[in-house]
Amino acid sequence: MSADHVWQALKVVATIALMVYVLRQVRKPDRLAGRFFAWMMNMSHSSLTDWGLEHVRIENHFTILDVGCGGGRTIQKLAAMAPGGMVCGVDYASGSVTASRAKNPALIQAGRVNIQQASVSQLPFAEDKFDAVTAVETQYYWPDLANDMREVLRVLKPGGTLLIIAEVYKSGASNIVERQVMKLLKSADMGVEEQRELFQRAGYTDVQIFEERKKGWLCVTGRKPS
Repeated sequence: MSADHVWQALKVVATIALMVYVLRQVRKPDRLAGRFFAWMMNMSHSSLTDWGLEHVRIENHFTILDVGCGGGRTIQKLAAMAPGGMVCGVDYASGSVTASRAKNPALIQAGRVNIQQASVSQLPFAEDKFDAVTAVETQYYWPDLANDMREVLRVLKPGGTLLIIAEVYKSGASNIVERQVMKLLKSADMGVEEQRELFQRAGYTDVQIFEERKKGWLCVTGRKPS
């Protein structure tokens, strides 16, 4: 094999390795690159989050959980919406936890925000604790959707709301590249009716679905029975 062929092969290997690393960071940022990827998520998801939060009632005194808190921007938004309440955040990635804490130091010091490393499959909270639970661009990656939805239901107060926000969903306006990336990340690919069925089977009531068709955004809400 010539030197040129060896160089070309090395470039291909390096490119594949970089792509694998980036995809892993998108799904689970580590401490090394976590802040950079969390910053990107904060920027790219901000408008989506604002749109999704329009579909849930947040009161001043609410206790709220953000599952998959990423870079911490959603926690910041929720704390502003519930200035007399408490916002907790969990993420299974150490890099995201570090970035979320770095994003909200004053709120943490004031005792209004608490961020922990934990999985949605085993939330470190008592039953009937939260008035609302949010999950922005993270439900795709939950390891056991059916059980994880029930675990969220466990920590919701009776009458409390789960809010799922996503910018990629089956039959949505996402492009081919986004769909291929989601496949590589081994993410769940659900449509409107699949989401409705998932919520209902887990025990949620008053399931509502909102779509921003031009942008391919989806918002799903469901309540814990009173």
